Amino acid sequence: MSTIHRRPTVVFVGGGPRTVGLLERFAANAEELLGDGPVEIHVVDPFPAGGGRIWRREQSRLLWMNSMTSDVTIFTDESVECEGPIRPGPDLATWVAGAGATILERAGIQQPGPMDFPPRLVQAEYLSWVWDRVVRDLPATVTTHLERAVELTPDQRVILASGVEIQADLVVLALGYLDRLPTASETAWAAKAKAAGLTYIPPGYTADVDLGELQPGEHVIVRGFGQAFIDLMVLLTEARGGWYDECDGLLTYNPSGAEPILYVGSRRGVPYHAKLGYTVAGTKPVPTRYLTKAALDSYGDGVLDFDSQLQPLIDKELAFAHYQQLFRAHSERTRWEWPRFLEVLDRSLPDAPEFVAAVADAVPDPADRFVRSAVDRPLHGRFFEDWFTFEQFLTELIESDLLRRANPDHSADLAVFNALLSIYSVLSVAITEGRLSDEDRVRRVETEWHGFFSFVASGPPPRRLEELLALHRAGIVRFAGPDLEVAIDNDRFVARSPAIGGKVRARAFVEARLPRPDVLAATDPLLRGLLADGTLAADELFAADGTSLGGGQLKADAASRAIRADGSVHPGLFLLGPSVSGSAGSSGFSRPHFNGPGFRQNDAVARNLLTLLAPLAPAVRKEERHAS
Repeated sequence: MSTIHRRPTVVFVGGGPRTVGLLERFAANAEELLGDGPVEIHVVDPFPAGGGRIWRREQSRLLWMNSMTSDVTIFTDESVECEGPIRPGPDLATWVAGAGATILERAGIQQPGPMDFPPRLVQAEYLSWVWDRVVRDLPATVTTHLERAVELTPDQRVILASGVEIQADLVVLALGYLDRLPTASETAWAAKAKAAGLTYIPPGYTADVDLGELQPGEHVIVRGFGQAFIDLMVLLTEARGGWYDECDGLLTYNPSGAEPILYVGSRRGVPYHAKLGYTVAGTKPVPTRYLTKAALDSYGDGVLDFDSQLQPLIDKELAFAHYQQLFRAHSERTRWEWPRFLEVLDRSLPDAPEFVAAVADAVPDPADRFVRSAVDRPLHGRFFEDWFTFEQFLTELIESDLLRRANPDHSADLAVFNALLSIYSVLSVAITEGRLSDEDRVRRVETEWHGFFSFVASGPPPRRLEELLALHRAGIVRFAGPDLEVAIDNDRFVARSPAIGGKVRARAFVEARLPRPDVLAATDPLLRGLLADGTLAADELFAADGTSLGGGQLKADAASRAIRADGSVHPGLFLLGPSVSGSAGSSGFSRPHFNGPGFRQNDAVARNLLTLLAPLAPAVRKEERHAS
C-alpha cells in the first residue's frame, strides 16, 4: 500500500486580528492560485483565535476601544488597492446593526451606535464572528491550538508547549504584543522600591497588570497621560465600585471608598486630546503636497536627515491642511483670499518671519492659528506657584479641548488629523526603503513623531476626559505637572515638576505606558530560540555616538520573509506585526474606505503563501486518489 503524502501545511503562530486578516486574503485568493488543492492550516495561540490576547473576551467590560464603531473593519472594500479580489464584508458598525445584534444581546453587551466608542468586548465578539466566517470560506482544514509554540526546528517542525509537533511547509509568525524582560532602569527601580518597602509597577499592558497592591485612599504617583493611564484610571475607580451620575450636563463621580488617590503627570503634563466628536462631509486623507516621494528623491538616494529635511516638510503639510480648511470652510474668520495665503506658504516655512506675519494679518483670532510646537507642548514655558493654580489652569484647558473637539466650527482640527494619517504613510515608506538612520527612525519618528501623532490623533473618547474631570472634582485624580521627575527619598517616592512649586510624596509609583517593543528582550521562548540559533535576525539599534537605542526589531525582506543572521532569506518563514522592521499596518485597525496598508501587505503575503503551496498540492491529490 502506498503511503499518503502529508498535506501541504501552514502554521500561524499568533491568532489575533493580523492572522484573521491574512487568512481572509488567503481565502479570497485561493481559487485563483491554489485551485482545489488540499491544505492544512494550524493556528497556535494560548488565547482564542480571532481576538488573541488583546481582544479576548476575558477582560473588563469597562475598557473601551479607542476608535468609533464606524472606524473599524477587517474586510477589504472598493478603496483597497491590491492584486487579489475584493471580498467585502461588514465593518464593525454594520455588523453591530445586523448579524452582531443578537450576539451582543446574548452576551449582555449594549449595542453601540456608529459614533460610539464601544467596549473592547464588542470588538472581541466581532473578531470571533469574523474568524468563524473566514474559517468557513477557507479551502483548508483548520486546527487551533490553545497553547504556546516554543520551538521551530530547522526542518520546519513547530513544537508546542504540550510536546505536540506540527510538520510545516510554511510558518507565519504573526506576533502582536510581546512580553519583555525589564530594562536595567526598571530592574533598578524595582530593587530600590522593594528595599524601601514601596510599590513600583513598571510599564505593561494595563489590562494584564496586577493593581492589587494599590491601596484605598493612598497616594499613587502615575507617570503617563495616554491610553495606558485612561485604562488605569478606569480599573482603579469604576472597576472598584464607584459610579457616575449626570445632572444638567455635569458628570459627578461617586466614590466607593476603594480608590487610591492618583497624582498623574507626564512629559507634556496634559492628557491626550479627545477624539473628534464630529464628521464633515468631503474631508478625508488626501495625498501630501510637500512631503512627497519626489521631494524626498530630490535630496538624492542617501539617508535623509529628519530635522533638516523631513520636519520642515511635515510642518508645511500640517499648516497647509489646517489653513486650507479654515480659509475654505470658515472664510468669515480670515482676512485674505486663500490663493494669496497659499502663495506665502508655498515659498516659506511655517516658522519663517514672512509666514508668521501673514498668519498674524490674515487670521485675527489666535485660536484659529496652528503652531505645531504650541500644540505639542501646551504648558511649555509656564510656571505655577502652587498646585491649586496649576490644576485650575489644566482643568480649564481640558474643558476647552472637549468643547473644541466636539465643534465642527473648528474643522481645521479634522483636516490636521487627516494630514497626520497621510504623513504617516509617507514616513512608513521612507522607513521601509531605508531612507532614515536608526537614530532618526527611533528617536525622531518612533518616539517624538509617533508621540505627537498619538497626542493629537489617538487620544481617548471625549467621555473619558469628562470622567477625568469628574474624578478630579471628587479628589480622586490630581494633576502633577509636565516633565515629571520621580525619585526615592527615604521611605517614599517623590515627584516634582519644574512647572509647579512643590512636590508629591507617595508609597506607590506606576509607569502608565506600554513598554517599548524590543524583540531582543522578549521573553517568548520561540522567538528567543530562533534569534539564538540565527534563524532570525534583529536590528540592534545604535545612535551615531554608539549608545544603544533599544527597541530591536526582526528583519524581513520586502515580501515579509524572515532574514537570517547570515543575511540570507528564509524561504518558508514569514514575519508580520509590530515587532518586524518596516511592517505595514501593524498598529490599529483599518478604517473602512481608507485603503489601509495592512490590507495590501496581507494580500501580498497570502498570494505568496498560496503560490508556494500550489506545487505541493497536486502530488497530495494524486496519492490520496490512489489510496482510496
